[in-house]
Amino acid sequence: MLTVYAPAKINLVLEVLGKHNDYHQISSILQTINLYDILNFRLASEISFKCNESSLEHDNLVTAAAILLKNETKCDRGAQIELCKNIPWGMGLGGGSSDAAATLLALNELWELNLSIPQLVRLAIRLGSDVPFFIYGGTALVERKGGKVTPLPSLYPTCFVLLLPPLPMIRDKTKQLYGKLNASYFTRGQFVGAAWLSLRQIRTIPASLMFNVFEKVAFDSFPELSEYKKNFEEAGASSVHLAGSGPCLFTPVYEEGEANRLCLRLRKQDLKCYVASSIPKRS
Repeated sequence: MLTVYAPAKINLVLEVLGKHNDYHQISSILQTINLYDILNFRLASEISFKCNESSLEHDNLVTAAAILLKNETKCDRGAQIELCKNIPWGMGLGGGSSDAAATLLALNELWELNLSIPQLVRLAIRLGSDVPFFIYGGTALVERKGGKVTPLPSLYPTCFVLLLPPLPMIRDKTKQLYGKLNASYFTRGQFVGAAWLSLRQIRTIPASLMFNVFEKVAFDSFPELSEYKKNFEEAGASSVHLAGSGPCLFTPVYEEGEANRLCLRLRKQDLKCYVASSIPKRS
């Protein structure tokens, strides 16, 4: 059996530069964090998939990734795949994309395919815009539709307190939020540029340089989100940011004890939260 850990991510910076052929062109600095889904793989004659959350077994990217890899390589092997879901889904943390990338990496090893990282990335982009990033993990610049990934210097170890607002799921959430972005929200890459320079110089991205274009439209899509942001701030968060397309909110904290105290204050309000830390790219 092969066991792999699929990490969540947050977007430290997320800009949309424009549209080309109906696709939004992004520029984003992403960071993996130590909140993991766990996947187990066993060799088998066919591909099968089970998840501890049965509602996620249908149309899961794990199955799609396995089938894509098998078909593209004409591999005659299969696998029994089990997913233990820990990353909250539909929150902007990229759990489904991470699971898909972990599946490509694991089956490349289990099936002894010996595909290179660039080959895996070319498959990953066919599964979703965030999947190529998770082939690398760590701190990385992601551009275009998500297929161009440039590993960056590792972020100085940083804690992130995540707040998961109990809001209704939005069908096709990310697509809907992209649809609400008009040209007035497009930027020139200046936020990514400033954050990249800071990362190179001091290995951190100050909260003042963090930016997420979806914050321009998410608070209208999730009408109660502003109240949870206010709760977060009143609990002691110095800055609150949207994780991906949300509705998860996060704040960077540079001292683990303070991160744990902030999380405890939120939990006393019956709010669901996690403390997670930045992790480096895959070795």
